[in-house]
Amino acid sequence: MAATFLAACSPNPKDETAKQIDSICSELFPADEPGAAVLVMQGDEIIFDKGYGIADLESCTPIDGNSSFCIASISKQFTAVAILQLAEQGKLSLEDNMTKYFPEYKADFYEKIQIKHLLSHSSGIPDARDRSDKQRSIFANEEYVMQYLPDLNYINFEPGTEYEYINPTFLMLGAIVEKVSGMPFVDYVNENIFAPAGMEHSLYFEPDKEHLIPNKARGYRLEAVDNISKENSKNEGVTNSNKEWREYDYGEETFFATKADGGLYTSTHEFVIWEKALRNHTVLGEEIQNAAHTPQIKISGSKYSNYQNRPNTWYGYGWFIEPETDSTPLKIYHTGSNGGFKSIAARYPEKEMLILLFSNREELDTYATIQPIERALGL
Repeated sequence: MAATFLAACSPNPKDETAKQIDSICSELFPADEPGAAVLVMQGDEIIFDKGYGIADLESCTPIDGNSSFCIASISKQFTAVAILQLAEQGKLSLEDNMTKYFPEYKADFYEKIQIKHLLSHSSGIPDARDRSDKQRSIFANEEYVMQYLPDLNYINFEPGTEYEYINPTFLMLGAIVEKVSGMPFVDYVNENIFAPAGMEHSLYFEPDKEHLIPNKARGYRLEAVDNISKENSKNEGVTNSNKEWREYDYGEETFFATKADGGLYTSTHEFVIWEKALRNHTVLGEEIQNAAHTPQIKISGSKYSNYQNRPNTWYGYGWFIEPETDSTPLKIYHTGSNGGFKSIAARYPEKEMLILLFSNREELDTYATIQPIERALGL
């Protein structure tokens, strides 16, 4: 009888872990500042789900699991899935070259660049976007960002040999989806990915439809107040009391509104639905999804890109991959950074674990931020 009583009084390990995560996040995200939505799912059970800070400083709306954030480059996995669906259906091949889809692109090297190279950031195409007009860049659309590609006359390396993370090549993938399906990119994703997955509240940013985004968070950046000079703002003596949070999303930051490379707004609650759709192969067959989650190009040591360039890191098709080691499980993830939004979605398939952190604070390093959460979870 005593043993039964002691067992009943023993702390629940999941409750203890949740307390640890809450302590970590409460310290990071003050209640009166922009913050983050944090969610952890283990198996089919959500073991942690909480919002911290403010979604919109004007309305003082608090962040919760239904707050919609721009998840920036995490959006790339949806573009990849659209391409992989069309490949699964035999409507395109991952070995198709760019000349097939963009005959107006003049350089011979486009014949060597294949769809799989775009998917894995290994095409060699440089990011040579025109940034000369600051105002035009702030409101750039796909056409503006891609305008340098037809006349591009060099690549940085032979396709498939190196990693260089750039955004315009994912806009090329979005254009290929449109050419092959005969549908606008957003319509294709809505009909073939969001609908079957059950994601009813995920929307791509469009300037004239911004009001349709449910529970929309604003992105913010901490900046020196107007009466402090730029020189003074760099001094060590400048503290948060000398600064204020300024909105930093569409209208304040460049290349914010393009879709296939990073324009999706969604919530942690919606992303759980996406995770389940991937696990259940609702939107993509097991074989081709495994290819997407298999290392395709090595990132570690790349001389062309610093983005996520750390040991034991690869890129698949739309996801970063850290293969299993003696001390860490397989990690399949993506980070996102756009204006004041910083996010990470990390999967640990062998542990059936998902960690989400969607934030509206520009200064946040999301990869580093979830490391203590990983430790609390024993990952």
